[in-house]
Amino acid sequence: MSQLFEFSELKCELKKEVMELVPDSNLNLCLTCGTCTSGCPATGQFDLDPRKFLRMVLLGLDEEVMSTPWVWVCTLCYRCYRACPMKVDIPQLVYNVRARWPREERPKGIRLSCDYHISSNGSAMGAKPEDFKFTVEDVAEEVRENQPAFKDLQAYVGRKGAELCLNENSRGPVTEPDEMVPLWKILHTVGADWTYPAFMWGGENYCMFLADDKNWEHIVRTLVEHIDNDLGSKVLINTECGHSFYSIWAGLQRFNIPHKFEFKSIVEYYAQWIREGKLKVNSDWNVDNIKFTTQDPCMLVRKSLGDPIAEDLRFVMKTLVGEENFVDMYPNKSNNYCCGGGGGALQAPYNEQRRAFGKIKFNQIMATGAQYVAVPCHNCHAQIEDICEFYGGHYHTIHLWTLICLSLGMLGENERTYLGPDLA
Repeated sequence: MSQLFEFSELKCELKKEVMELVPDSNLNLCLTCGTCTSGCPATGQFDLDPRKFLRMVLLGLDEEVMSTPWVWVCTLCYRCYRACPMKVDIPQLVYNVRARWPREERPKGIRLSCDYHISSNGSAMGAKPEDFKFTVEDVAEEVRENQPAFKDLQAYVGRKGAELCLNENSRGPVTEPDEMVPLWKILHTVGADWTYPAFMWGGENYCMFLADDKNWEHIVRTLVEHIDNDLGSKVLINTECGHSFYSIWAGLQRFNIPHKFEFKSIVEYYAQWIREGKLKVNSDWNVDNIKFTTQDPCMLVRKSLGDPIAEDLRFVMKTLVGEENFVDMYPNKSNNYCCGGGGGALQAPYNEQRRAFGKIKFNQIMATGAQYVAVPCHNCHAQIEDICEFYGGHYHTIHLWTLICLSLGMLGENERTYLGPDLA
């Protein structure tokens, strides 16, 4: 009786606050069945797992909950939420705990990426609009001069009236500008009428991972207003990046941001252009029957567009490499395991835990026997490449645009960075 009395006297302030913010989070419905924990790659990190974390909140252990770095190892991938029979929203709980950390104590890398994006009005790596425009124009000019087949190629920034507006990940112009070119070639080949935005062109949004709603909204709203008011584009296309897709897709809903354009993933367009015959790709080049697999980015598949986009991804892959040369991971699509690179983990200081998290993904990939993993997400790409090196794997991590241009025979000499020696 005394034990029951003690529990009834617990304040559980954190629980009350979360349930006020997210009434349908269903925290009280937990059956302690452990389904969330059994499917979570973050289980065991810092001696915590989703079930323990939730029980701590329900028992009023607010101080312990607020002091554990486990909330920065959890990638908010939603696999636990999807599996939970009672639909307890643990990822939203984790997000709200992140938001309660004093801002200066949140991981420095995530915080600085958020702040750089805001201060530069461009991207998380701090490249300003004028720097981005210069780089794009310079690289495009180099392509026109050195690749005769693309002497008419154009890459625009801030062009009014373009039908399609495409965002870009900071890694492109800042650290690997030649990786922008294959996608330009694809757009050129299909005759797309496109432009980059001039402001908030960086697809990533680390303010979302920082649980900084104010700045997450600022980035998305600024981009939306720029497209609607300045460019007039009918479609915003998100580049090959899961978290940047979700940050816009969820941001539009979370902050009730009105917009006039459609929002789509470039993967959807790859599939559409192949079906329409605009991208005349095939697998004839794969004479050695090289095996490929693909990663389903959590943010693009499980958290937003679901299995239809995963099916588009597989259609593209099988067309490019041959159905007999595509080997799927298991589980896959909406039930795929997170690689461990999301949620800001790559910008956080917990590398040991991030790699331990990624061991499940590494084992998944190795079990396919594939020599290549096609990854339509920059964070997944970086993580999957890192765990391959760390655990001594034998696969190569590539972008979809690399495979498409390889199939079309138009991959430039400097656009083969991620290919292995068998294809480079």
